Amino acid sequence: GQVLELLRGVQRGSEDRKQSLGRLRWALQNEETQQKFVRLDGSIRTLTGLFTSSLADLQLEAARCLHELSHSSVPAVAEACLPVTSYLLTYLSGHSLEFTELCLYTLGNLVVESEAVRKQLLPQGIIPVLASCIQSPHEAVLEGVGYVLSQLLQAKEAPTEIIPPVLDSVLPQHMLRLVCSGLKAGMGAAVEFAWCLHYIICRHKDNTVLLVLGAVPALTSLLLDLASQTPQGAPEGLELLVCPVLRCLSNLLAQTGCQGQGQDGRLLIALFLILQCFLQQHPFLVQESLWLLNNLTADDPFFCSALLSLDLLPALLQLLTCSQMATVLVLTVLCNIAEKGALQCQRLLQQPLLPHLLPLLTLPEPEAVGQCLELLHLLFLHCPEAAADFTRQGGHQALEQHQSTPELQERAQALLDVVRQPPGAPSTCQATLAAFS
Repeated sequence: GQVLELLRGVQRGSEDRKQSLGRLRWALQNEETQQKFVRLDGSIRTLTGLFTSSLADLQLEAARCLHELSHSSVPAVAEACLPVTSYLLTYLSGHSLEFTELCLYTLGNLVVESEAVRKQLLPQGIIPVLASCIQSPHEAVLEGVGYVLSQLLQAKEAPTEIIPPVLDSVLPQHMLRLVCSGLKAGMGAAVEFAWCLHYIICRHKDNTVLLVLGAVPALTSLLLDLASQTPQGAPEGLELLVCPVLRCLSNLLAQTGCQGQGQDGRLLIALFLILQCFLQQHPFLVQESLWLLNNLTADDPFFCSALLSLDLLPALLQLLTCSQMATVLVLTVLCNIAEKGALQCQRLLQQPLLPHLLPLLTLPEPEAVGQCLELLHLLFLHCPEAAADFTRQGGHQALEQHQSTPELQERAQALLDVVRQPPGAPSTCQATLAAFS
């Protein structure tokens, strides 16, 4: 009854229509009221009429009501708003900032809840409209565009329906520009668009468009800027931008056709500055940074050598005990370096590396222990004298514990065979290789 009363108040062409709309807006903050309202005959038609009226104050109040409705997590409510979508798009080139912003967030909310809404918005031209809005000088509008776009790009049909037209538009170049000017222009929009780029990169196999736009050098130089901000009091919320930027770069570098694009040793220094800065407050960034470090060193001798010659190994070893995930990732990076041959292995062993590895063999985490065995295998293979050192430090006892762990026993046994050889015996290293391949 109360909801019907509110609707009637809005429908009556009386003086206090604006007040009635205000009351309706407050009522629509309630989930149940939202559902009752959209079931009433003519309710959305009435709101649409006011939303498209020529009276600016009524139009704004109606937009606020629609915005409340768009917050509903019930798809039926979002679908009741289908008749409004074309007007929402039209009004994005709107007259007032607040109005444009309301339209953007209403669209973004509707997009989350309903595939029907997304399917309708694409032919109505949402991508070209957003491509024109992203050129707005207003931070608030840009943040709204970022919000709508990030919701669209997370939709289940994004890889086939949404990402291709986005890549065909001017959106990618503007997204990249806004992400990279985040420190100067505005952090809010930069964070939204950095996530947008992340969704494109990880859900789309071919990122030629972004590579041609220079995404790798641009994001690399952004990380250098962000790292230079970290020591002297980083701006509020900097970690929110660092996280998606690390992911974008990491995933771009992991994809083919990208090798050699980011070969800048300063990137490693930037990564370690970021690691140090965020280690205490935002430990999740340690994992993100190590993923990038892993992707940088995986196939690239350049970064393996740079890490050693810039003397970053002690800083890397400090992260070994940060978290379970950090342990595995640091060991993976060390394996990437050790794979490059005898010279790199000797440099790792000079660090003294073995004392760091021995305690890891007693961990209850098979993944970390497995990665540690992998590293020992590479070290013994390229530097047989390391095996004797390892035995002197009591390493064989640590290996013997794992002879009964099903997923580790073969590798542990293979290493024990190497360690137990009398000095000067012909190497059985080649024979034990099979356990690791």
